[in-house]
Amino acid sequence: MQQKRNIQIIEWEDLDKRKFYSFGVFMTMSIRATVYPATLIRTRLQVQRGKSLYSGTFDAFFKILRAEGVRGLYRGFMVNTFTLISGQAYITTYELVRKYVSQYSDDNTVKSLVAGGSASLVAQSITVPIDVVSQQLMMQGQGEHLTRFRLNTNTETGKPKKVFGQTRNIMAQIFAADGFRGFYRGYVASLLTYIPNSAVWWPFYHFYAEQLSKLAPSDCPHLILQAMAGPLAAATASTVTNPMDVVRARVQVEGKTSVTETFRQLIKEEGFWGLTKGLSARIISSTPTAIVMVVGYETLKKLSLRPELVDSRHW
Repeated sequence: MQQKRNIQIIEWEDLDKRKFYSFGVFMTMSIRATVYPATLIRTRLQVQRGKSLYSGTFDAFFKILRAEGVRGLYRGFMVNTFTLISGQAYITTYELVRKYVSQYSDDNTVKSLVAGGSASLVAQSITVPIDVVSQQLMMQGQGEHLTRFRLNTNTETGKPKKVFGQTRNIMAQIFAADGFRGFYRGYVASLLTYIPNSAVWWPFYHFYAEQLSKLAPSDCPHLILQAMAGPLAAATASTVTNPMDVVRARVQVEGKTSVTETFRQLIKEEGFWGLTKGLSARIISSTPTAIVMVVGYETLKKLSLRPELVDSRHW
């Protein structure tokens, strides 16, 4: 370990990489399946004008469930699973940059901030095209009138094609309308959202964990403290970056080209309250995500420790 801390941090060089990646794919997939409905609801809330479709998170949930069933809450999920690639890229970049920065600074906040921002930059370069397609699929059904592209129905059955047929349908429409650049629509907005989000999340995560460790009994398991710190950090980061997340969603779904113009239009039409749209859904989705991610990630690192280090790390 590079620092003496109340809560020990398992660093990159301590890990068995084969175990780390094997367990990591399963963990990431489980998290995404759990929180995907909240992600879909957040997207629809952020794109709608005022409260034209839903009055809030729970109203959206029940309306979608009644009108579209459980499958409606998982529109675009199969496409979104390809973000597993970006998830692994994120983790790897975070750990490697953290290791690199540690050569110049022992400050955990500095390491976390730089590594978190760098990891998000790499991950978003992979994620944005997947997000552009999956968000178009999310908006089908009750929200299809809010998006530029609609699924073409099968001429024989009158129904949209299934799963990847729908994906090809949307991708073809995006490419026909905007070319390859269409798949990176909102890339700048995504960077302006997720780099700060990630850069804020990690330092606050370690900060909250340290503060909780000072308040908790000495025999309190570290994993419990980390599980509490994760949602606190997620709520903090979500609140700080939500305005840009609203702009990002509108740029990608509505096909806008200017981040600043989209921001101005949002303020003009809905006032500053418009910048909070989808925040509750975002926090609701980020809270279980943070708990599962923290418990899963810290457990993953514990399980992936090199054999000779297993007894030297404590929960």
